[in-house]
Amino acid sequence: MTSWQAFAQAAPDIAAFGASRFGRGVAYLGTVRAGGGPRVHPVTPIIGEQLFLFMEPASPKGKDLLRDPRYALHCAVEDSGGGEGEFYVRGRATLTPDPAHRQQAIAAASYTPQARYVLFILSVEYAFMNVYLGDKTDTRRWRQTPDTP
Repeated sequence: MTSWQAFAQAAPDIAAFGASRFGRGVAYLGTVRAGGGPRVHPVTPIIGEQLFLFMEPASPKGKDLLRDPRYALHCAVEDSGGGEGEFYVRGRATLTPDPAHRQQAIAAASYTPQARYVLFILSVEYAFMNVYLGDKTDTRRWRQTPDTP
C-alpha cells in the first residue's frame, strides 16, 4: 500500500499538483456497488502523510469500500474547458481505527470532523494529471511499482 508521502517522494511534481487540486474542496470518489455498478460521491480529501477520507459510519461509500476497497478519486474542475486541470488517483481504501491516524487526519483537515465519523486511508496505486494549455496539454502519469514503499 503506497502512502501519499511515498507517492510524493516518488513523483513530487504530480503529487504537488494533486495536493493543490484536492485542496480546493470537493472531489469525487468512485466506488463499486454490491451489484458491480459504479457509484460516485462528493467528498473532501485530506492530505497528510496519508490520503484520508472521513465519512458518516452508515455512508453507502463506506459500505462499498469495506466490501470492495477499490476506489478512484477525481478533483472537481472549474469549467467545461478543464479549468486549472484535472487530477485523479486510484488505489485501495482501508478503514482505520488507529487514534494516531485520526489525529494526523484531523490536524491536516480543512474542516472539523465529527467524532462519529469513520476514517479511511486511501493508498495511491496510480495518479494522473492533465493541464490544458490552449491547444496542448501537459499530461503526466505515475504508477506504483513493486519497489515503491
